[in-house]
Amino acid sequence: MAIRPLVRLRRRPEADRVTQTPQAPPQDPIPAVPGTPVPAPGRRSRVHRAWFVAAVTFVTIIGAAAFASLPGLLIEPLHAEFGWSRGMIGFAVSINLALYGLTAPFAAALMDRFGIRRVVAAALTTIALGAGLTIVMTQTWQLILCWGILVGTGSGCMALAFAATVANRWFVTRRGLVTGLLTAAGAAGQLVFLPLLSWIIEQHGWRPAAATVSLSALAVVPFVWLLLRDHPADVGLAAYGAPEFTPKPVPVRGAARRALKALSVAARTGPFWLLAGSFAICGASTNGLIRTHFVPAAHDHGMPVTAAASLLAVIGIFDIAGTIASGWFTDRFEPRRLLAVYYGMRGLSLMFLPQLMADTVHPPMIVFIVFYGLDWVATVPPTIALCREYYGDDSAIVFGWVLAAHQIGAAVVAFLGGAARDALGSYDVVWYSSGALCAVAALMVLVIRRGRSRGIPVAVAA
Repeated sequence: MAIRPLVRLRRRPEADRVTQTPQAPPQDPIPAVPGTPVPAPGRRSRVHRAWFVAAVTFVTIIGAAAFASLPGLLIEPLHAEFGWSRGMIGFAVSINLALYGLTAPFAAALMDRFGIRRVVAAALTTIALGAGLTIVMTQTWQLILCWGILVGTGSGCMALAFAATVANRWFVTRRGLVTGLLTAAGAAGQLVFLPLLSWIIEQHGWRPAAATVSLSALAVVPFVWLLLRDHPADVGLAAYGAPEFTPKPVPVRGAARRALKALSVAARTGPFWLLAGSFAICGASTNGLIRTHFVPAAHDHGMPVTAAASLLAVIGIFDIAGTIASGWFTDRFEPRRLLAVYYGMRGLSLMFLPQLMADTVHPPMIVFIVFYGLDWVATVPPTIALCREYYGDDSAIVFGWVLAAHQIGAAVVAFLGGAARDALGSYDVVWYSSGALCAVAALMVLVIRRGRSRGIPVAVAA
């Protein structure tokens, strides 16, 4: 008789498991940002909050893209008004581009420490201040200070590391697609602002255009502060596609130290140098070359500034399609091969560009614009994917350093392109040199391989 109750006690849980529905254990209360409602238990929105955060980020990058559209339009007006050489103006732009890249890895770490909203709002305010102060400048050092240092530092916090941080925090699935969408936001901003800014410069001068940039950056600040959220846990959700809820991590102190430590670790691996080198060539052949020098180069051949700026805007249209498609491809195909194709196509198109320059827009130039536009920043989603593959939780910071290489490459060509134009009277050698460098970048990404031992990434010859 002493045994029978023991048997019943052992069998009862088994019967319960058959007849009753298991329930998940209770979770601890989820912290939320003050003023942000936490969803009621069992209540789910049809559209995940991550998509709203992505939409806010997209619009924010569009608003901030105005400042990136202006430097190429300023070269001729500043040269005409102040007599400054194109090389000197290009030097100020190169400072802007270099700081844009060098600030990015620290910005990613600062976002981990202080949150996305605070960092982005401060960056936009800095951009507005720098662009606004250029209106009263009269010396080259003021151009370097305002447009080079202030706008460059602020824009670095709005760099692609911002998009990578949002994609990594809020998405587990569809990361490649979201990265492509957020990257395309810069092209969309270029599409919106380039024709407008070129028209303002032609009709009213460059100062009202600089004021427009300042006001547009400032107008985005309240939008970011009210609508952007730092982490899914702030609103009581798991990341999109995540199997379970992940609590918000404790803020990481020592942002500068963490950024430098991530660089130190990544710099010991071959893939980092191959990615950084190829992305430097990417920056040289896009921001440093086309965005900075295409308009003055077309103007050298007699094309009106507004027509040349409109061609850059068309590049923005096809860039949106190309970058979103690249994000979709990155979710499905090998990122290394995608990068090799992108760099090869870009180099080929640049080789043909000197023969296409004319005083009017003709069909072959349209073909170049479409072809080049599809490839403009299509390299970003697979590059971010490779950083994530190799460097895990620190991937956004490591990508920030890779982006720094991108902007250093852009800065070098922004300066050398203007200097070459002053010395040779033509941009032809710049186009051909950049096309050859793109071929080198295609080879660099092809030699990245994954090590077989413990999944350690290494680089070996193909």
